[in-house]
Amino acid sequence: MNFKKIKLPFRVKNAILAMGGQTKNTLCLTKNNFAYLSYIHRDLDDPSCLLAFERDIKYLLKCNPQILAYDLHPEYQSTKYVHRLSLPGSALPASARRKFSAVQHHHAHIASCMVENGLKNQKVIGVAFDGTGLGTDDLLWGGEFLICDYKNFKRKAYLKAVPLLGGERAIREPWRLAAIWLYLVFKDSFLKLNINFTRNIDIKKWAVLENMYLNNINSVFASSMGRLFDAAASVILTKNNAAFEAELAIKLERLALTYRLPVSGYSFKIIQDKNRYILDPAPIFKGIIRDIKKKRSKERMARRFHVTIGQLIQKICLILRSENKLNKVVLSGGVFQNKLLVDLTTEFLNEKGFQVLRHKNLLPNDSSLSLGQAAIANFN
Repeated sequence: MNFKKIKLPFRVKNAILAMGGQTKNTLCLTKNNFAYLSYIHRDLDDPSCLLAFERDIKYLLKCNPQILAYDLHPEYQSTKYVHRLSLPGSALPASARRKFSAVQHHHAHIASCMVENGLKNQKVIGVAFDGTGLGTDDLLWGGEFLICDYKNFKRKAYLKAVPLLGGERAIREPWRLAAIWLYLVFKDSFLKLNINFTRNIDIKKWAVLENMYLNNINSVFASSMGRLFDAAASVILTKNNAAFEAELAIKLERLALTYRLPVSGYSFKIIQDKNRYILDPAPIFKGIIRDIKKKRSKERMARRFHVTIGQLIQKICLILRSENKLNKVVLSGGVFQNKLLVDLTTEFLNEKGFQVLRHKNLLPNDSSLSLGQAAIANFN
């Protein structure tokens, strides 16, 4: 096997094998103060990828890891494999039966970036934006602001959750995401907005989705920044479907890069709920609709949307710095593969004196999860 060898910024107490996530899966073995990160197994629902994953685990188990770390999501194949290993008569060596460590998805994202930047165990503001990952409340997260170190985390702010109508199907049909956002913002009148996006909606299909929403049928709620990008892109680009996850978001970034003039961001709403903050993007969609009706260019709207998310990150980080006296901001999660968003966010945070930590050689997507899982398991 080929491994990426990574020097760890802390002492490793026990050998750890971390199982990674479901897609873009990697394995990570920590031993003698180094982490060894495997190649990517792509999607574990693919039988050939799962076979390679299981083969590589059997190879790494020969190193007698004393801790097995894995994602909280019970339906991930990597998690299921750990559960099978915990059963009597499994292939797991007796010396490795000491501990199983479940790790929250977004905490692992932030920890992976902390490791790559050489941080010892210290608290940071973590911004984890991705498609979805299971939260500690059994809901899907994906637009997260954490106060965390390697050992613990607190969820301090997050994107307002909306239903993924039809579950995973909403990823390939982003118009569903856009339609539910416009419905929540404009109610039934959204179909009368007289814009290209709403004119393209099949009324019969929308009636089915509305019924799903009103009766909570196959409607998993998710606070996902990745899905917010999909929804905004669907409205701006007037595209209903995507050939692969985040296709429309990628097109939106490319479009935004072509607009060179200064723009202001759209408005957004921050709701304080006790000691947490909920980010409501309803005003963003109102702003996009206003721009469409004013016949603003798609390039300009795409740029404004990216600027808005960067400004939103800046605003929440200012609040969290004031409350927690922290100045390091760590960016991770698949949404931060968007270079324009990373650059804008870094610029906005630097303006306010933050120290911004981002991935250098590793990708911010789920291929780095196992490294973060191993780091967290080491401190727990």
